[in-house]
Amino acid sequence: MSSGRRSAFTAWSPLRPVPLLAPHPRGGRTGPSAHGAPSEAHTVALDDDLVDQARELAQQLLSTVDDGGRRWRHTLAVAERAAEGSGAVAPEQVNLLLAAAWLHDVGYAPAIAQTGFHPVDGAVHLQRSLWPPALVGLVAHHSGARFVAGVRQVGHLLEPFRRPGYWSGPVADALTWADQTTAPDGRRVTVHQRIAEVLERHGPDSAQVRCQAQRGPALIAAVRATEDRLLLARDGRPSAV
Repeated sequence: MSSGRRSAFTAWSPLRPVPLLAPHPRGGRTGPSAHGAPSEAHTVALDDDLVDQARELAQQLLSTVDDGGRRWRHTLAVAERAAEGSGAVAPEQVNLLLAAAWLHDVGYAPAIAQTGFHPVDGAVHLQRSLWPPALVGLVAHHSGARFVAGVRQVGHLLEPFRRPGYWSGPVADALTWADQTTAPDGRRVTVHQRIAEVLERHGPDSAQVRCQAQRGPALIAAVRATEDRLLLARDGRPSAV
């Protein structure tokens, strides 16, 4: 990272308030955003520099994962997918989505893998490094992490990140959509193919299999909700949520 840029590891404030109300899409009235009123956790906008820093930090950390670059290729593809799905979120939340896509799997890096549960390990590292709380929460809860945590009996590790907007709503859903339609090697897949691959890879006794009855439908619902929002956005129609 060049010396002229802010470090992600120092205290800084790239956030600016975003009003809960936005201009009505059909006129000058003020009403809920076309993407739904954001939760308190997401009433911030992140600047472009934060997205660049997220990419750089992800590359730095994931380059240490001994998997032949597979996790980094997945992350590259998820970030690209998130950019394609950015129409599903309010304009002021696009950078939040993109930064979360870059950072969602950094908990796999050996240097920060403290618990072995990568959503929490990544979130704790980001929290300690003073990244914005909404971004930290999205990483902690990405792709139904709460269901896996429950069957692994580590749900208490998610307690510091308890806001509904971290696991549901347009931004969380779009992050799940990007992750769950991207294979581990970066290929585009359907959510059903992705779920099947995860279950096969982790095995019949895994936490992923044991929570599938709850996690699977939640992932599919998030993907469908995002695809519905994208269709509405392309048609120029407001989304209710």
